[in-house]
Amino acid sequence: MTEAPRLDRQVCFALYSASRAATAVYRPVLDELGLTYPQYLVMLVLWESEPRGVKELGGELGLDSGTLSPLLKRLESLGFVERRRSGEDERRVAIHLTPAGRSLSEPARAIPQRLADAAGLSLDELEQLRSTLGKLTSALHESL
Repeated sequence: MTEAPRLDRQVCFALYSASRAATAVYRPVLDELGLTYPQYLVMLVLWESEPRGVKELGGELGLDSGTLSPLLKRLESLGFVERRRSGEDERRVAIHLTPAGRSLSEPARAIPQRLADAAGLSLDELEQLRSTLGKLTSALHESL
């Protein structure tokens, strides 16, 4: 007789638990910035390169427009982004950072170190973990 599956041996649960714990560590810093975790993810993409189309943002973050649109509306109401219709195609909306949104990138630089400190890992160890998780994610997407 084979042993029943155990929660403590499930990779999916370890990933879920780690994600929740990491988000909890981020929360106080994000509260200082006035951002939720999903809003922070949007801002990360925009800090890398802007403007970004809504569809492009959704693709990068793996979010549909029904999830992304309220996030963008809230970020706009906070004064961190502006949504602008394309002059070439009225159906396309580009997301631009405002000066206030751009200025948040500096204090956000401390977030990875805060996670490393809380986890008792070096930034190199966290990068190795991120790389392994990236490989896992890619392989799982390819298997679908």
